Amino acid sequence: MSQRLAERLDLSLPANQRKLEAAEALAQLAEEAGLSLIELAIAFALNYPAVTAAIIGPRTMEQLESQLPAAEVVLDALLDRIDQIRAATTLACAEHAGPVVGASLRVVAARLPDRQ
Repeated sequence: MSQRLAERLDLSLPANQRKLEAAEALAQLAEEAGLSLIELAIAFALNYPAVTAAIIGPRTMEQLESQLPAAEVVLDALLDRIDQIRAATTLACAEHAGPVVGASLRVVAARLPDRQ
């Protein structure tokens, strides 16, 4: 395993811990909304104006059937909460990414598209 891949999986690193916390927050949000995490992810791609297409890749009919209900999910009330989780994670990762990458991530976070 390359050093770079090993670092991406090292939960002792603060940036990776923040990513895990974001995943847990999104899983909690999905549960509160009565959705699976996959349904939340697909619904986000379908509902977020900055995303032009949702590409799913089920390998089995069971996976496809579990993903299709996401097409009917409207996330209006949840998009702000997803944005908060996403922005906090992007900024947290910027703190630990080094000066060039960190600055770039802060610029990206500041320019996240406004859905309005």
